[in-house]
Amino acid sequence: MKQIQYEKSQSLTAEADRALELIGRAIRMAGYQNAHSSITSTRKNTFSIDYLQVQKSNGYRGSDSLIVKHEISPKVNFDCIGNTLSKERTKHNLAQQGFLVGRQASAPKGAKVNGGSLVCQSLDRQGRIQNTTLMNGIHHLSFEPLPASAGKAFKVKLEMTDGVSIHQKFERIFTTRNLP
Repeated sequence: MKQIQYEKSQSLTAEADRALELIGRAIRMAGYQNAHSSITSTRKNTFSIDYLQVQKSNGYRGSDSLIVKHEISPKVNFDCIGNTLSKERTKHNLAQQGFLVGRQASAPKGAKVNGGSLVCQSLDRQGRIQNTTLMNGIHHLSFEPLPASAGKAFKVKLEMTDGVSIHQKFERIFTTRNLP
């Protein structure tokens, strides 16, 4: 019994690390503007684009959601589900990634669930939003801007559960690289 619980705990930890790495990568890219892009020159000194949006308590069990926008870099970049970012996967020349927690995707209505599902939002090749479930077992997700950073650093808190006996909390701080 202890071995099974240990393995479940290790599995939740690995899933949390993966989720936090994807979220952190998106936060770091927020607001990136390609210096070689003709669009960038028309966007200089405009702050009308919300490159990073946190929506509080709008997901499963009051979880927050995150939407990040950025231009495509000249290097190979990937969205949160592993698609190579290209001009086709943009809207108004901006790539978009989002993270939210929804009701567990594979659970039938009325069934007891082990938390919610972490959903990745990205753009398909026609520039439409597509939702993809990354993992289950999410109890809560929150994004807190750190006060001294003026919206550049965020504490991301992720709570994972197996729905029975394991409930783990993970916390990381990520800083944007491209926002003023």
